[in-house]
Parts: sequence; C-alpha cells; structure tokens
Amino acid sequence: MFSRQLTASLARYLMKNALRGQKRYPMVLMLEPLFRCNLHCVGCGRIREYSDVLDKVMTLEECLAAVEEAGTPVVSITGGEPLLHPEIEAIVAAIVRRRRFVYLCTNGTLLEQSLERFQPDPHLYLVLHLDGLAETHDKLAAREGVFETAIAAVKAARRSGFQVLINTTIHKQSRTEEIRQLFTLLAGIPVNGIMVAPAFSYEAVSTDSFLSREEAHQSFQPLYEMRRKVPFYNTPLYLEFLAGKLDLQCKPWSTPTRNPKGWKRPCYLLTDGHCRSFRELMEETDWRQYGPGKNPRCANCMVHSGFEASALSAIKQSPSNLWRTIRGIYL
Repeated sequence: MFSRQLTASLARYLMKNALRGQKRYPMVLMLEPLFRCNLHCVGCGRIREYSDVLDKVMTLEECLAAVEEAGTPVVSITGGEPLLHPEIEAIVAAIVRRRRFVYLCTNGTLLEQSLERFQPDPHLYLVLHLDGLAETHDKLAAREGVFETAIAAVKAARRSGFQVLINTTIHKQSRTEEIRQLFTLLAGIPVNGIMVAPAFSYEAVSTDSFLSREEAHQSFQPLYEMRRKVPFYNTPLYLEFLAGKLDLQCKPWSTPTRNPKGWKRPCYLLTDGHCRSFRELMEETDWRQYGPGKNPRCANCMVHSGFEASALSAIKQSPSNLWRTIRGIYL
C-alpha cells in the first residue's frame, strides 16, 4: 500500500529511465551512515561482518553526496541503528528537503525518546522491524522488552503524526498464526504499511533459521491470502513471487548500498568488496555473476532488495500485471 505521492514519483522515475533507454538503474538507495547498534540480533549480518569498523560513521556531507550520486526517489537509512548517529536528524531533514522519500529504519528502542528530533512529513516514513510477538521478537533481538518498547514507540509516533511502516522477516521458525496475530495488532494501531520478506542467509551468521525457496513459498502462501486484510507495502507482484505464483529475476543493482567503507559490491546482501564511487559500482561490476542460478550464495534469496524492482518492471509487460498492481495498491 503506497501513498499516491510515492506511486507518482516512482512512475515518473521509471518512465524517465525507460525513455532514456537505461537498462540498469537504482530504485532505492540503502544508506548505512554507521554500523554501530545497541542490539545484537540473531540474524543480523552487519554487526558481525563489520565488527572491525563499528566506530566509523559517514558525515552529513558524505550522506548527501551519496544521495545525489545514486539519484534514487527513495532513500532507506539503515545500519546499524541510525538513531545512534549524532547527525541523524540533519541527514533526514536534508534528504527530505530534496523531496526524496526517506525510510528511517530503527529497532524502536530509542525511537520514542527521539521523536522530537524529527518533523512529520509526507516524504518521511519511520520503519521498525518486528519479526513476531513479544517472546519471539525478544528472542531474535537477544534482549527482553524490545517488542513492548517498539510497540509503545509505534503508538507514540502515530499519535505525533508520523507515518510508520513495519518490516517483518519470516524465518524457518516463524509460525503463521503468530504472524497473523502480529499483523492484526499492527493494523489495529494502525500502522501505514507492513513489508514481509524471507530472511537472508548471511555468511557471517551461523544459524539454521533461513528458508529454502520451496519453504519460502509454503510459508508465504497463507500470508498472501491476507493481502486484502493487511496493509502490505510490498508490491502485489512481489507478494505473488513470494507465494510461488510468479517468477521474478533479481536486479542486484536496484538497491545500491553506501556505507562508511564505500559503495558495497554487489548488493545490500552480499559483500565482494567496496567501490569508491557509484559509477564504479554500476559500470565495473560483472552483474552476470549474481542472482539465483548464477551464484550459489543467491540460490535461496527472495529478499525485496533484489526482486521488488523486477516486480515494478513487470508491470509494463502486460495489462494483467498493471491491473493487479493498481488493484493491490489502491483497492
């Protein structure tokens, strides 16, 4: 469920690149201004992969330069925990002034006390990660009380006029009934949207909680049936892909990642090095090496960062795809 303003911005951006004949272009900039976090979540690859540079941060100027380099209509500020960054309010305000849509991602533990640092705006979304109800989420976050703190922050943010989105990652241990209860709780607050995706098996994370592609299809079929009751902000075609009803190809260049070490190659999920510039990332990466069927690390990946761009591109391939997308977003 996208706002009409965001939908119009994405449509203009897609049309502009189509008219230019661009084959590869980014949709969302994943901006990681720092890696440091106040949690040590079970499935997080960042704090493990970048454990040697947790003290590094990007400056305001570096963040804005990355926004201009990528030129995407959407900037997802993630990490680490972005609210730990000393200039986070200035970073958010400057990007919003550029009329880019900002997804400020947070684990929620510091959000309620930080709300006064930001101003509600149609271009700003606060995004919290909730992977189950209290017992499950706290176990994944490796700290008691995280769920209740996050829910309190969501309610406070909504009362203050902010748009709030929820990201829910489905693991092998996730129970459909619990996820239904979580979505019912969130819809009752109400939040502005919920995104779902299967967990990615980071090389730095040693746990048996990741779904194979076949297991993902089985897990997402009942969630797909909830699409009329839950305000999903995945694209409708991506939800069909998760449920095994549609095949999509990965576009790893669609969500470039900029962090304190540079432009992450090739994508948000895999690290084969860091580039000095966005142009180097886009023009000197051998994209033929990545994606399911091309790289064993990509075999079971179905994460939105690689596949949502394909869902958007598929809209123009047939009137049926266009209608299903319009119906899923607006009806």
